[in-house]
Amino acid sequence: MRRLTLALAGLAAAIPLYAHAQPKLMGWADLMSRPLPKATARIAYGPDPLQVAEVWRPDGKGPFPTVLMIHGGCWLSGLANLHIMDYAAEDLRKRGIAVWNVEYRGVDRTGGGYPGTFQDVNAAADALLAHASEYGLRTSRIVVLGHSAGGHLALWLAARGKLAASSPLYDPKRLDILWTVSLGGLPDLATAKEGCSEKTVARLLAGSAAADPLADTSPASLLPTPVARMLIHGGLDETSPPSQGKAYVAKARAAHDIRAWSYSVPGEGHVEEISPGSRTWAAVTQGLDSVFHSKDEAWVLQLTPSLP
Repeated sequence: MRRLTLALAGLAAAIPLYAHAQPKLMGWADLMSRPLPKATARIAYGPDPLQVAEVWRPDGKGPFPTVLMIHGGCWLSGLANLHIMDYAAEDLRKRGIAVWNVEYRGVDRTGGGYPGTFQDVNAAADALLAHASEYGLRTSRIVVLGHSAGGHLALWLAARGKLAASSPLYDPKRLDILWTVSLGGLPDLATAKEGCSEKTVARLLAGSAAADPLADTSPASLLPTPVARMLIHGGLDETSPPSQGKAYVAKARAAHDIRAWSYSVPGEGHVEEISPGSRTWAAVTQGLDSVFHSKDEAWVLQLTPSLP
């Protein structure tokens, strides 16, 4: 009897361990250890070595549906560059979708921060329009896709038409954006410090002379936004948890903005969001296929009723 009691006690002690067991998440080494694919071309949109974009052109005859892609790394050039998106870009290229993968100056580089980082994203988007015919890129119904801090910049780019002409970030050129996709993005700079540190966010905003530096920099301050937006988070993403996307959507609804949705993928984290082969990336590619070839709101219909 005593032996049975001890065995049951041991089993009871082990149950919480299994109940709280977390799946092993991908790290950056798991992604970047794969053979690095090669882009079709690299194009400068400014004089700085970081002011470049890479084209990933599918085989065949264009014009091709096009994704403008923005990498993350907490707006720090020393932490990440556009190559962390190469695997995602190559996967889309193989699916017949062209990619314009953007590099930009981070807050740790001369000219980065406010306004330079934002102006780089503007200039890179304008360069897509200028070079589209050369590479067979379709500039109508563009999808802008960003990861992490790049998700912030993608959502900001979708809202740039709302900026006042007096803002240093203002750009009058029109972008025909069909959807914006934020993968583990930071849609509200007021809370972005939770994933990228208060110091880094402060460096991003330091050059602003505005009374409210979030007014022309934070997507959550630029609502309502006319572009459809999908905010996707790995359910175990600690850099930008699903609560970030849900809070942004709640603010959008409060601003009578009904074209933003959030979606979380259970059991996956920050790196899985841009890793071909993951469930999160599968949701992205299925969604892109639906919006490029079906109705405008097809992505939402595809995820319903699983949307939180």
